[in-house]
Amino acid sequence: MIKLRIGIIGVGGIAQGRHIPAFLQLSDICEITALSDVNIHRARETAEKYNIPNAFEDYLDLFPEVDAVCICTPNKFHAEITIAAFNAGVHVLCEKPMALSFEECEAMVAASKQADKVLAIAYHYRFMKEAQAAKKAMDEVGLPLVVRVQALRRRKVPGWGVFTNKDLQGGGSLIDFGCHLLDLALWLMGNPKHTAVSGTTYNTLSKQPNQVNQWGRFDHEAFNVDDHVTAYMKFENGASMLFETSWAANIKDDQANVSISGADGGLSVFPFELFTTKHGMLLNSEAAWLPGKEDPGVPQAKNFIDACLGIAELVVKPEEALQVSQIIDRIYESEGNSL
Repeated sequence: MIKLRIGIIGVGGIAQGRHIPAFLQLSDICEITALSDVNIHRARETAEKYNIPNAFEDYLDLFPEVDAVCICTPNKFHAEITIAAFNAGVHVLCEKPMALSFEECEAMVAASKQADKVLAIAYHYRFMKEAQAAKKAMDEVGLPLVVRVQALRRRKVPGWGVFTNKDLQGGGSLIDFGCHLLDLALWLMGNPKHTAVSGTTYNTLSKQPNQVNQWGRFDHEAFNVDDHVTAYMKFENGASMLFETSWAANIKDDQANVSISGADGGLSVFPFELFTTKHGMLLNSEAAWLPGKEDPGVPQAKNFIDACLGIAELVVKPEEALQVSQIIDRIYESEGNSL
C-alpha cells in the first residue's frame, strides 16, 4: 500500500504534542517525510528526535517531499501557507483557528476548490468520545432551542509561545480556546446560519500588575488581547446561544462544556449526559462506556488521511470552520469592543 507522505510546518508545542505523535501512530497508512520551521535548528532536532528524513527552514522547500501538510504555525501565517500548499498541489490540515479573518478563510476555501485538494481544520474537540456520542444523540434532543457554551480557565493565561501576541495570533482567549467549544456547539446544532451576533471582550484582569497565573509569566503592560469574552447569538432556526470563554476567570474551577436544551430533550457534552421525559418521568441518562480513542488527535489525523485518499468525508468541513471564523470576527467587531 502506498502511504500518504505528510509534512509538518512549524514544529512547536502543538506539532510535537499532538500532530506528530498522531501521525506516527498511523504509520500503516502515512509517513512523515519532512518538517519545516523558521528555526532550522529546532527543525533538525525534531527531525532527528522522530527519525524524519528531511528538515527545511523554508516551507516551500518541503512541498516536493510530501502529499499533504499539517500547518502548526502562528495564526498569522495559516492563510499564506495554506494557499501556497494548494498551489503546489498538496492537501492541508491546518491548526485552528482557520485564519486571522473571514476574508482570509474565504481565500483558503477558494484555493482548495481551485486545486481540488482537501482542506481540513484541526477542531479536535469534535473527535472527542463525548462529542461523538453527543452528535449521535442529537435526535433525542430534537430542535435545539438554547445552547450554552462555557470555555473557562481560572488564571491560566499561556505564558509561553506567541499566544498573547495580537499581531501573530489575532486575539486571545476567544480565538485560541473558545473557538473549540464554539465550533463543537455549532456542529452539534447542525451549523444553522447565524442571524445576529453580539459580544463583549475584556482584558482588565490581565493588565493588572503582580499577576497570579498558573501558566507562567507574561508582560501585563504589553497585554493587548482578550482574556475574557461573552457573546450572544441567534440563528435562522430560532435557536440562541449563550457563550463565554476566558483564560483568566476568577471562578472556582475550570469549565469546558456545551449544553443544549432542545424541543424534545437536552444534553451535556462534558460529561456526556442526556435529559429526557419518558413514561411520565424526568430521566437523566449517563453512558456507562463510550467508544473511541482517548486521544482525539488520532481519529482527527486518520479522518484527514482518509479524506485525502478519497475514502472518507471530512468531519470538519472548511465551510463549517469558515462560519466559526465569521462569528469570531463579529464578536471582535461588536460595538464597544476596543481590543
